[in-house]
Amino acid sequence: MSEIIGKAYRENYEGLMGALRNERIMIALERARAAYRQNLSKTLAKYPHTIALADEVRKIKEHSVDNWEGLLKEAMDNVVENKGQAYFARTADEARRIVGEIVGSKKVLVKAKSMTCEEIDLRQHLQELGNEVWETDLGELIVQLRGEGPMHILSPAVHVPKEDVAVLFSKVMGKEVPPDIALEVAAAREFLRQRYVEADVGISGANIVSADTGSLFVIENEGNARLVTGLPPVHIAVVGIEKLVATLAESFKVAEVTWRYAQYAVPSYLNVISGPSKTGDIEKTTTYGAHGPKEMHVVFMDNGRSEMAKDPVLRQALYCLRCGGCMYECPVFALVGGKFGYKYFIGYGAAWTAHVASLARAAPVAYTCLRCGRCVERCPVKIDTGSIIAHMRGLLVEGYDRFGEPKL
Repeated sequence: MSEIIGKAYRENYEGLMGALRNERIMIALERARAAYRQNLSKTLAKYPHTIALADEVRKIKEHSVDNWEGLLKEAMDNVVENKGQAYFARTADEARRIVGEIVGSKKVLVKAKSMTCEEIDLRQHLQELGNEVWETDLGELIVQLRGEGPMHILSPAVHVPKEDVAVLFSKVMGKEVPPDIALEVAAAREFLRQRYVEADVGISGANIVSADTGSLFVIENEGNARLVTGLPPVHIAVVGIEKLVATLAESFKVAEVTWRYAQYAVPSYLNVISGPSKTGDIEKTTTYGAHGPKEMHVVFMDNGRSEMAKDPVLRQALYCLRCGGCMYECPVFALVGGKFGYKYFIGYGAAWTAHVASLARAAPVAYTCLRCGRCVERCPVKIDTGSIIAHMRGLLVEGYDRFGEPKL
């Protein structure tokens, strides 16, 4: 184990030092951080009730994590009642297998941004099965074309300045794309348009799942998730069990706080998906498979979350709304971006890394965090990163083996 942790520390050090020497990352992060702070200040000033609503959402998430098993059963039952198919995957391998069996091979797939799918390397798995898979979120498309992983849970290409995007798009798209953000967005739109039409399967995650209706909430601005979940004949959603909440009304509250702290007064799109497409226009007889997907599959995934929920300190990480605000306040992230973490970034990500990857990978994250508390001040649900890091360091000192690893 000591050799494994030593290797993790070396890899972490090399990643951090490489990012520190990368001037392009520094330029992009400085621009993004300034824009985020300005936009969030305006948003919270216009909608000041959001801060009190965030306190309510914290309680909603606490209740949901406490009762995830009952909520999971209720949600799965309602997905099936809505004529979808529901699955429960205990591990990442199970989730990949289920999705792979639904998709098969030699298909064209379009995919919306999903940290849960990123967690299990789902795109890479489906490509290995012989499928053509395209990320459709602009940031995810950029990092896919660069052969990288995301640098931020909400803005995957936050580390890539517009000048580098122009060079990348010009090369991939076979035409001159200038370093003008509006023109770069237009080029991506043109590049992806036909792929939505050709796709056999659309894959998404979900920001929230309402157990009492089986509805998936997908918050977005680009419109790509709407096309991914609405145009192909088959829609597959991969959702972590921490996204479950009890009611539809609670889901709207969680959604509002999420998009506000993601810096948006209101998102361009809030997709609420409750089954495959249907119509009742002929004799009021409900028939499925109208203009949208004929099939909907929802894969609920554990992959260490239920174990995290048992820990009185680490369970706080499950309350995360994925707004991404904490990262713009983290002084380490400001220097190295997504090199501070593995899949899930900055300090609180150590809890996630320990459970979805390994305690060894979490070790350098736990000892890189400064415990300064700036992320806690920004977090809408006040995840106490300092206590998480102290607890993680304690586990590492003890050589605790609950993660399925031998003691140190």
